[in-house]
Amino acid sequence: MTQRNWSVPETEVVQRIHDRLDGDGTDALATIVDVEGNAYRRPGAKMLLDEDGAGVGSITAGCLEDELVTVGAEVRETGRPQLVTYDLMEDDEADVWGLGVGCNGVIEVLVEPLTDTYRSAVEAFADGRDVGIATVLDGGDSAFEQGDRAYYHPAADELRTPEGAPAADWPAGIAGPAGELAADGTAGTISVEVDGTELTVFVDGLSAPSELVVFGTGHDVGPVTEFAAKNDFRVTVVGFRGAVDLESRFPAADRIVTTAPAAVGEELSLDQDTYAVVMTHNFVDDQLTVEALLDAGIPYVGLMGPRERFEQLRDGFDEGFDDDALASLYTPVGLDLGGGSPYQIAHSIVGEVLAVSNGRDPRHLREREGPIHERVDVESDAPVQ
Repeated sequence: MTQRNWSVPETEVVQRIHDRLDGDGTDALATIVDVEGNAYRRPGAKMLLDEDGAGVGSITAGCLEDELVTVGAEVRETGRPQLVTYDLMEDDEADVWGLGVGCNGVIEVLVEPLTDTYRSAVEAFADGRDVGIATVLDGGDSAFEQGDRAYYHPAADELRTPEGAPAADWPAGIAGPAGELAADGTAGTISVEVDGTELTVFVDGLSAPSELVVFGTGHDVGPVTEFAAKNDFRVTVVGFRGAVDLESRFPAADRIVTTAPAAVGEELSLDQDTYAVVMTHNFVDDQLTVEALLDAGIPYVGLMGPRERFEQLRDGFDEGFDDDALASLYTPVGLDLGGGSPYQIAHSIVGEVLAVSNGRDPRHLREREGPIHERVDVESDAPVQ
């Protein structure tokens, strides 16, 4: 596979899955379902394998993708899913497949034919709705088979079949962890007892992407939209003047909005999944926009410009904001990375948004104790059936 196909954002992988459901041919979908130890990606990472032998997406740093193309071909030929395990633990006496890899982890991957049973997931994602995907890995002696699937839709608060009917045969207790994982965008494996046998189910939380709203139409907005899109944000660019062709200037943006600063709160849906960067370079526009964003209570408001400039903006606010309300304001915007070029500045800004959205305090990874990725412990409250 090519570097370009390997490094696409997760949102593009899901979109490609959506497109291929209506395309010709048969594809295979590879999903990490379990990791023991350390690995480049965590459970839920996906790679789409088409019948031409190409892949889109990544589940490792590149050491398994070509191997999975072969497995994908077998899955397409048989029409049956395969659960494959790769031991990437460092071993002085063994060189895994002659690749010299040593990630200190064991990765379990489900490779399955891409069928219409996945449509409910990608349509929910496209509509901006969270969804929990429950897939049977091992049915034991029950009537369930590997690859059987159900969905948990938080709005409906129930498990449903891929066709949309209530999944009455599935253990109801799967809904609880499925809802939590869907909200967090994480994944894990649970075991429940059904008909006296153990049922192993992989629950993949597919969380709708957060939105990054960038206010401004200057050329410095472009690198920010590019980096944000590649980091799986849905990007909206808001302009306050109509003379510029914003769609041509910012092709990486998902949406373009032209409005007035005073109407920001009315024109945009601002919630806890909304992050904003204000870089209009216009004092009055910045003042009105920042005030509206703070009033909406979103978790992150980044403001371009020196701290002293914000103090001047603050003096003109119609509404006073206490320290708690100002805790979501980051000005000067960005992490202290030391760069000064447009793309270095954009890297700094998007890096800060990522840190806030992931609940992280930015620092060197060598200073972090424990694993880089958070471990997800999933417990089922499913009753015995």
